[in-house]
Amino acid sequence: MSMIKDYTMDSGSRKLYHVHGFDSRQHLEHYVSDKPDMVFGEDCLLFPIENFTKTFSAGHIKGDVLIDLSVGSIIHHLYAACDFFKHIIVLKVTDRCILELKRWLDTRTGAFEWGHATKLHVDLEGKSIQLQDKEDKVREAAQHVAKCYLEKENIMDPIVLPPADCIISVALLKAICKDQDDYRRYLRKFSELLKPGGHLMLIGFLDMTYFTVGKDKFHALTYDEDFVRKVLVGEGFVIDSCKVQKRTNVSDLTDYKAMIFIAAHKEK
Repeated sequence: MSMIKDYTMDSGSRKLYHVHGFDSRQHLEHYVSDKPDMVFGEDCLLFPIENFTKTFSAGHIKGDVLIDLSVGSIIHHLYAACDFFKHIIVLKVTDRCILELKRWLDTRTGAFEWGHATKLHVDLEGKSIQLQDKEDKVREAAQHVAKCYLEKENIMDPIVLPPADCIISVALLKAICKDQDDYRRYLRKFSELLKPGGHLMLIGFLDMTYFTVGKDKFHALTYDEDFVRKVLVGEGFVIDSCKVQKRTNVSDLTDYKAMIFIAAHKEK
């Protein structure tokens, strides 16, 4: 087993995403906006869009219910999914992230502008579709947005969610896990929401120790590809594909070394 940095006293000054929360709009501006000084476009925008589009377009991952458990108020990773699932249930751990996401879903004034990400997806898909039509389709599928409580046995207590055909999680586990045991525990919770044979898709940041939002520095669990693979197999998943991409940018907002995308399915 690879050595994984624990959340010890040396990182005690760092905030925990699901405990302290962060400025969800600032998070979007830092990591997924179209601002000229936003350097994470290839990693945080293109990498998820490319991998989800390629995986879903293969046609074997589809169904009625997809659950999204991702960090912040991001939505671009779900562009490809809306063509293959009737209902997308988006779960968030903070009210602020819910409000920010709903502002876009409800087309309210002041919503974050996702047009640049929509264009990336449409161009990659190569289909003749208007950007507005694609965004409307995402909005139609992702109308189920709710708060979840990670520490509860049923994270939606008292609501019982229907078993999902697929779960997507982008960058959430690195933000909520203090140590290796947390990672396994939360992954097990995700697994419990899946049907037997259901699919799990993860995007994470390798060898990361922190990320910054505004003036606040947040804890991130440090892990490598080997660790993620072993945990998934240990929790009863079969890994179908894995892609690792080395970091392409220079910024002191965060210190990850690479991006990882893993698609797996739960053994029946």
